[in-house]
Amino acid sequence: MKKPLTGALCALTLAGATALVTAAPASAATVTFAGTVALSNCSGSLVRMPTSVDSDPGLILTNGHCLESGMPAAGQVITDQASTRSFTLLSASGRSLGTVRANRVLYSTMTDTDVTLYRLSTSYATIKSRYGISPLTMSTAHPVAGSAIKVVSGYWKKTYSCSIDGFAYRLEEGGWTFKDSVRYTSGCDVIGGTSGSPVIDAASGQVVAVNNTINEDGQTCTLNNPCEVDQNGTVTIHPGIGYAQETYTIPNCFGPGNAFDLTRSGCVLPRP
Repeated sequence: MKKPLTGALCALTLAGATALVTAAPASAATVTFAGTVALSNCSGSLVRMPTSVDSDPGLILTNGHCLESGMPAAGQVITDQASTRSFTLLSASGRSLGTVRANRVLYSTMTDTDVTLYRLSTSYATIKSRYGISPLTMSTAHPVAGSAIKVVSGYWKKTYSCSIDGFAYRLEEGGWTFKDSVRYTSGCDVIGGTSGSPVIDAASGQVVAVNNTINEDGQTCTLNNPCEVDQNGTVTIHPGIGYAQETYTIPNCFGPGNAFDLTRSGCVLPRP
């Protein structure tokens, strides 16, 4: 898992598990930097749930290991924490448009997944009016093996293109464990600073995962060298291959007004 410049955590999805489904060919959406943000040490994206409306406060999606107070410990879940974190909003071409600020960490963990969700102090409507930027939409469908994807880093202003190779039953890195992680094909050779980048389905243009790690040195289950563990406990590694954490269940945790609630039906994110 790599933290941007410091080499902390990044992607957690070495998948030894076999893909369950294969993607059918589809026409490609236009994927740009619009909707992405740069953090001080990571990448992220301005996102909306399928039920979000323009008057709702904006949401920022990034990794748990990008949290400003430091990486959550294994088993730790952080909710409803004050924040003043700032994010640089990018144009379609990657130009810096301005700064948006959080007023709350709604959720952050590195248990089962690697995600932080921030609530902004401004609404989608205000951001659209001020900067001409609309949020990326979170998909509610499980990602599909074989699908073409784009990993869009606001920190580096770089886009990686590859496909979903399959899914890791368990991905272990350092003391952290991630479940049902997305494994990339070669091409998405992500680096420090790409942590938290949205993984965008190239056909729909929707966010299907959040980038978080890569096996850098061919080591097994160490920091920056995730390993895959299957249902039988068999451990495998994929040197040079990157991973992401699925996000399709996150919309189930949001209600009207982008209110975050871990007790909502269908919300399966780990609880404190």
